[in-house]
Amino acid sequence: MSIIASVLNLSRKDISALKITDPYSIHRVVFSLFDDVRSEADKIAGVSSGILFADLGGDHESRRILLLSNRPPAVAIDGEHGVVNSKVLDDEFLTHSTYNFSTIVNPTRQSSETQKLVPVKGRENIIAWFCERAPLSWGFSVNPESVRVNNVDVLTFKSKTQQPITLAQAHIQGTLRVTDPVAFRKSFTSGIGRGRAFGCGLLQIVRFAEDPFAYSRK
Repeated sequence: MSIIASVLNLSRKDISALKITDPYSIHRVVFSLFDDVRSEADKIAGVSSGILFADLGGDHESRRILLLSNRPPAVAIDGEHGVVNSKVLDDEFLTHSTYNFSTIVNPTRQSSETQKLVPVKGRENIIAWFCERAPLSWGFSVNPESVRVNNVDVLTFKSKTQQPITLAQAHIQGTLRVTDPVAFRKSFTSGIGRGRAFGCGLLQIVRFAEDPFAYSRK
């Protein structure tokens, strides 16, 4: 299965025309770039859409959205808005042992009292939650000393059916070491944690050079 990394570049004119105002509108725009290949049964069963994205932000003039997918996106929205640049990742991309990473996650735990999902609050608690979940669920380990929480946001918006949604997002970066290559590949291609339909869970990774002078000895 191909893994395709893309960047959607939007101008101020595009943002206005597409009415991008909140996480749901970004979700709508991103998913409009792809044909939905899932059946209704797949959707009910929770089969992954094969699409991840992360809003990289911007300013009043432009916005960039990073995409990861198992099929190519369209080159523009409705044939006229935005510009999409795509690249197929090579087979070696996920074969390394250590990566620098950044990601946006929705940190939640199940309450022991109510059994409902509740947000993890506080930067230290979010780091502890992330480092605990990584080897158990995502196929990699993280040294807590390498992890930094850059921002914590609480977003409120409405769904397609006008139901209110509250989404906590933590922007995390650090260094990870792969412990289970199969699980790690799934985490990279399918995303980690909850909130993936609204821009959470995409692992942005760059190979970590443990020996920065190794190239000089080749």
